[in-house]
Amino acid sequence: MKKTLLAAPLVALLLSACMVAPTGRGHDVGVGIGITVPALPLVVELDTEPYYSQGGYIYYYDNNRWRYGQSRSGPWVDLPRSHYPRETRYRDRSDRRDRDRDRDRDRDRGPDRGR
Repeated sequence: MKKTLLAAPLVALLLSACMVAPTGRGHDVGVGIGITVPALPLVVELDTEPYYSQGGYIYYYDNNRWRYGQSRSGPWVDLPRSHYPRETRYRDRSDRRDRDRDRDRDRDRGPDRGR
């Protein structure tokens, strides 16, 4: 009987050490021993290339999936879905240059020069 009473608290103590608490958004994810990967911000805006860098890691976006590595040459590891951004936007530089050029041209014309 004494062994059973001693075993119950020991089992409870050992099982509590095995519990994993989920982390909220914005915390780091442990990948392997001693390696943590920062979560991406809620909105990521990419240039013409599908790479994003943050916290010493390079993130690669391809086919609606995010991967990360320590350099552009890889190796790439799948990023946990809990660390995906809510929105991924592309910033097209050529469109921006065209808009800026059109805006400057319209500004130079003045109100009566556009005819």
